[in-house]
Amino acid sequence: MDVTEATFQTAVIDRSSTVPVVVDFWAEWCGPCRQLGPVIERAVAARAGKVELAKIDTDANPGLARTYGIQSIPAVKAFKDGKVAAEFVGAQPPAAIERFLDSLVPSEADELVVNGDEASLRRALELEPSRADAAVPLAQILFDRGDTDEALTLLEGVPGTFAADGLKARIALQDLTEPELSSAFEALDAGDTARALELLLTALPNSDGSREDVRKVIVGILDGLAVDDPLARESRRKLAAALY
Repeated sequence: MDVTEATFQTAVIDRSSTVPVVVDFWAEWCGPCRQLGPVIERAVAARAGKVELAKIDTDANPGLARTYGIQSIPAVKAFKDGKVAAEFVGAQPPAAIERFLDSLVPSEADELVVNGDEASLRRALELEPSRADAAVPLAQILFDRGDTDEALTLLEGVPGTFAADGLKARIALQDLTEPELSSAFEALDAGDTARALELLLTALPNSDGSREDVRKVIVGILDGLAVDDPLARESRRKLAAALY
């Protein structure tokens, strides 16, 4: 698809919120551009709509070339959500093009994790056994229905992950009868994250032998929140105060 300064916003910036758009900056007089063009076109076509290709003639569209700092061609920039996500300069061999595109297109495991159901998560782990973003939600599903041993086995396979450590700690605490912990877990299961964190932070100073597990549960919850989430910022402050 040939793109101009007039169509760039719609064809590249807006479109990249739905599918990655690879932009090939080229010119007719550029020999390496003519070598790269067919290679990248075939590689994009092979991905059957999972990525799109836009071609920009830098001679005909100097404004775009200036905007994106094009000093040498061919130059390739991949856009996702309106921003440059990856790029390279110069003609590249087919294997390098394949790797470049693979980095933009979700893998089968990526798509299965997004589905989020038990069968999809199990298949994702078959494809990529160390994926914490598949193991943790699958372990949560298993824990919720009482398959605690299998849940723990899955979590042991993703060590050093805050979310996994938090769920393991939650499982370790499940049989305690402390009212605040019980209420915290009820709130957490109901989706009331703010209430769950409030109760866990309140319980932390008096948790005695379970203090470290409570801390891990809190950290695991915070790991699932955005860094700039006000609840996350305030809870981290309270956690630091309670620990130190």
